[in-house]
Amino acid sequence: MTLLDVRRVVIKIGSSSLNHPQGGLDDHAIAEIVAVIAALKEKRVECVIVTSGAVAAGMGQLGLQVRPQDLAGKQAVAAVGQGVLIERYARNLELYGLVGAQVLLSRIDLAEASRYRNAQNTLEKLIRLQVVPIINENDTVAVDELCFGDNDTLSALVAGLIRADLLVILTDVDGLYSTNPKIDPLAQLIKEVAEVSAVECMASGAGTTMGTGGMVTKLRAAKIATRFGIGMLLLNFTRIRELLNLTEGQETKGTYFPPAKHRLTGRKRWIAYAGLSEGSIQVDDGAAKALVEEGKSLLAKGIITTDGTWERKEIVRIVNLLGEEIARGVVELSSDEVQQVKGWHSEIILQLIPDFEGEEVVHRDNMTLMGDA
Repeated sequence: MTLLDVRRVVIKIGSSSLNHPQGGLDDHAIAEIVAVIAALKEKRVECVIVTSGAVAAGMGQLGLQVRPQDLAGKQAVAAVGQGVLIERYARNLELYGLVGAQVLLSRIDLAEASRYRNAQNTLEKLIRLQVVPIINENDTVAVDELCFGDNDTLSALVAGLIRADLLVILTDVDGLYSTNPKIDPLAQLIKEVAEVSAVECMASGAGTTMGTGGMVTKLRAAKIATRFGIGMLLLNFTRIRELLNLTEGQETKGTYFPPAKHRLTGRKRWIAYAGLSEGSIQVDDGAAKALVEEGKSLLAKGIITTDGTWERKEIVRIVNLLGEEIARGVVELSSDEVQQVKGWHSEIILQLIPDFEGEEVVHRDNMTLMGDA
């Protein structure tokens, strides 16, 4: 894998790379990140940063040794650290004549279609202005149910949002191994993973006191990015300068996840991963087959039951009789209306709900098949 054809890259840096062993931010780490980004921009590669570190920076400022576990505590510490974090990036970018822009995103900013487009337009404008967007989750106001949960997932969604060519996730290991390299000296680095679902069993949770993810979240990010048609490189932070070798056609040590052959585009990306689902519709085997194997829309006849509450034009999950999610889509009827028409043929629905236009409860153009995603 090389960067010869890459013109836009999202680089995600985790807390384990940014935190100084004695607490607070590691200034040398931020200097390294910015130096590489400046060199990439010299090679006409547009760069977007997705960064952790606000909580770590806040802990350093406050002299805390243990990461807060409660939401209010994390938000307070993040509020202290966010200004410190962006100031360090800005100071280093100025050394290369570059300008950075802080962009704080909450889950709701990508969940609503209008806000998703606004975030997309803002980032595109910043990139055209040659500004380096520095993105982090808005930890100071996010609530648990509206959190991304980790910046690995956020970075994959951002990569899709701006139609990046490559997502680079920097971590504290060289890539994905056959077993845990910190425990097993015989662990082998996997250089390329063609199918993410085939290696998910190798993942483990967060490995440091500062991180919120681990290999589990990195594989989730890989699944999202590759379904968007974006390759992902998992790389040790200590090898960050090897990204420059990729622009010369050389390889680097890490794990590469190539883009999926069948990729999601445009609105279907948002439906699958960015939009928030408000409930679920369970369908019978016939309807499940029609959706998955025949590419059909969802009709009321195949609906068994519903779970949750939603209004028209919101996103719902579609599950089979085993409760497995097979698709996700924008529903044309409210949850009460779906309960009213489930199992009926289309001509009966028009009598029950006269203002319902069409016959599809979820049209295939507004639906994304999820498979094992």
